[in-house]
Amino acid sequence: MAEFTRAIVARARQYVGDRRRTKRLVARLPFSLSLVSATKNLNGTRRVSSIEGHTLDLSAKSLALIVPRITLGEHHLVGENRNLNVNLELPDGPLQLQASPVRYERLDEHRSEQGYLIAVKIVSMLDDDRARFEDYIASLENK
Repeated sequence: MAEFTRAIVARARQYVGDRRRTKRLVARLPFSLSLVSATKNLNGTRRVSSIEGHTLDLSAKSLALIVPRITLGEHHLVGENRNLNVNLELPDGPLQLQASPVRYERLDEHRSEQGYLIAVKIVSMLDDDRARFEDYIASLENK
């Protein structure tokens, strides 16, 4: 039922308009993401697994991520109080950020993209990475 509701909201957004306040810029950047609270093994070490994908668009405060599946191991990527570590590959090198999922939707088979779209809000980023990210956004706006 939740998938049906998300599909209706996504379709309504096409007709009613987009309420986002920040300008979204189209950018296809590779990334890998992992869960912030990875499960500990019996020996106390953390098992860190990740999933790879690419961005659809971005803004100074958020990203639209395309991933092939919505689970990582036995964990759902989107949930209440769930945070994600995102390693984003900018043209001048990688940066790391922490993001909180806002919504997700399954991409239709008739679209050019397949898998899931996850909209995330950027929660934290190192100052140096933030400066590089904002410079990249400015370069996209000037194109």
